[in-house]
Amino acid sequence: METPEPRKGMPSPELSREEFIVRYLSRFNDPAFASAREALDTIAAIAWDGYIEGRKSPVTRRAGPGFADPDFDLPVDWIAAREAVEAAQARQQDPSGPLRALVINGSSRSEHTCPGEMSKSWRLAMLAEETLGAAGVETTVLDLSRLASEFGREIHPCKACFSTAAPLCHWPCSCYPNYSLGQVHDWMNDIFPMWVEAHGIFLVTPVNWYQVSSPMKLMMDRMVCADGGNPDPTLTHGKDARAAKAEELKGWSYPRHLEGRIFSVVVHGDVEGAENVRRSVSDWLRFMKLTPAGPDAEIDRYIGYWEPYATSHDALDRDKDIQAEVRIAAEELARAIKARRAGQLVTTYEGLTGPRQK
Repeated sequence: METPEPRKGMPSPELSREEFIVRYLSRFNDPAFASAREALDTIAAIAWDGYIEGRKSPVTRRAGPGFADPDFDLPVDWIAAREAVEAAQARQQDPSGPLRALVINGSSRSEHTCPGEMSKSWRLAMLAEETLGAAGVETTVLDLSRLASEFGREIHPCKACFSTAAPLCHWPCSCYPNYSLGQVHDWMNDIFPMWVEAHGIFLVTPVNWYQVSSPMKLMMDRMVCADGGNPDPTLTHGKDARAAKAEELKGWSYPRHLEGRIFSVVVHGDVEGAENVRRSVSDWLRFMKLTPAGPDAEIDRYIGYWEPYATSHDALDRDKDIQAEVRIAAEELARAIKARRAGQLVTTYEGLTGPRQK
């Protein structure tokens, strides 16, 4: 098949120098910076040069052995991210190492920013962590509320490279950091190894307007590279869209980088949408070839149904049933990952390949 040319035609987002400088310096509007104005102007001029020259990854080094093109220069940030993922994979596959679970709090609410109060998702995640720990599972907590409350903690949006061609989506993601656009502090290079080293994933999210929370969705979209992503950016000469199309049309293997891990899901709402959100999250994980922990490990519930938000924590205090259900979901996850390590859990898709890839 002839490789199609990438389609073009959208308007340019390039800023003028004046627009760029105003936008760049807007982060220093605090009058305390006034005494450093001359220095800031110098820094802004340097930043403009990096922007207009497109220096996305200014520090690179030769890829070296193990890559299709060992002489291709790769960003040192991506090389470090790849090494972290490989080290996490080695820990996950070590039969003498501890069993590990990743508990994810998907709510953006915390007492450390505007809401002034912890989230119910955090409380449910803590129940899961306690139960997994009691079962002898080493547990890491990923608190996505830090996107809203911690300085320099960001997850940038997925750019949908996969939709141009699967090999253009690199594993781990190479879209960030982009220094020319100031797209730094991307948390995903820390989050990818958390997923990779885990034997089990326990997700908790509230319903936000019939969807998962915005922090959860940012993470979910960026996890696309874990499902079919290209572990060798030299194949596509970095971000060369046409080269990526050519690679895909040769026949792409769609490697499932998280295949076989086991999951539990808890979705809670106030008035609507819990069942649909739970289905969408579970479907997403199944599509990546993760395995549900058991029949009681996927929960959608309402806490304080149509009651005042002001008393929602009191409603959770009273709802002993959902607390018990969360503990059961965590216990099922612990049992499932123990059974998997003992060779007692058989996945129905092993040895079967679907006729269509995404």
